[in-house]
Amino acid sequence: MTRRHQQIAEALRRAITDGSHPVGAALPSESELAAAHGVSRGTVRQALAALLAEGLIGSRQGARHIVLSTAPSQSFTELRSFAQWARSGGHTPGGLVLRSARGVADGEEAVLLQLQPGDAVLRVMRLRTLDGEPVLLERTVYAGWVADAVESLPADCESVTQALLESRGLVFAHGEHHIDALAAGTVDTRELRVRRGSPLLRVRRTTTTAEGRPVETSDDRYRPGSVVFTVRNSTQANPLARTTAGPAD
Repeated sequence: MTRRHQQIAEALRRAITDGSHPVGAALPSESELAAAHGVSRGTVRQALAALLAEGLIGSRQGARHIVLSTAPSQSFTELRSFAQWARSGGHTPGGLVLRSARGVADGEEAVLLQLQPGDAVLRVMRLRTLDGEPVLLERTVYAGWVADAVESLPADCESVTQALLESRGLVFAHGEHHIDALAAGTVDTRELRVRRGSPLLRVRRTTTTAEGRPVETSDDRYRPGSVVFTVRNSTQANPLARTTAGPAD
């Protein structure tokens, strides 16, 4: 059963998405929201906390919450799977394997996965959906030692991360992400339902176990407007590094 604060959060998401609360606008006060929904201010705060975590709204001490974005946001300060992130924001994730094939690591893959060129790998292309809409096309290369476990999962597995944790005790503990943009190619166009050449947000990531053993490296391409990534930093701690762009793939 959906809890009351989740229902309120979903109602606010819809109001933000449909423009009732546009970007830059202030939301009603906690007292006003509590009265409108017939709940306590504590329940309203739980709903607002979910939207804050998604990056849809922001807050300042003593001021009303401001709408920051109409697209859900994922933070790079924590490592969560696509499904975990989606469900935390009240969305329904989905996934479907489009292609899966064994092969051998090329030079770049070998470096990222700490293998030798020519070692066995598994290449998987997976389409991810959010509330039934295609938002992400993953091109993932798994190290050979985990290939059997990945191939044993159903094609529509909602979360590979969670499935491997439950079936093999494998923990995806650390991730390195490189963010850039590129134009949609033929496959991107077909699967993400965008025009050829449309700008896509690309996140290239490599994930390792707690011991630092690489599990996968992936090229993830997001449909425009489907997600916003957030990085929170300070003068004391800055997780964001800037580098010059390499050639587009």
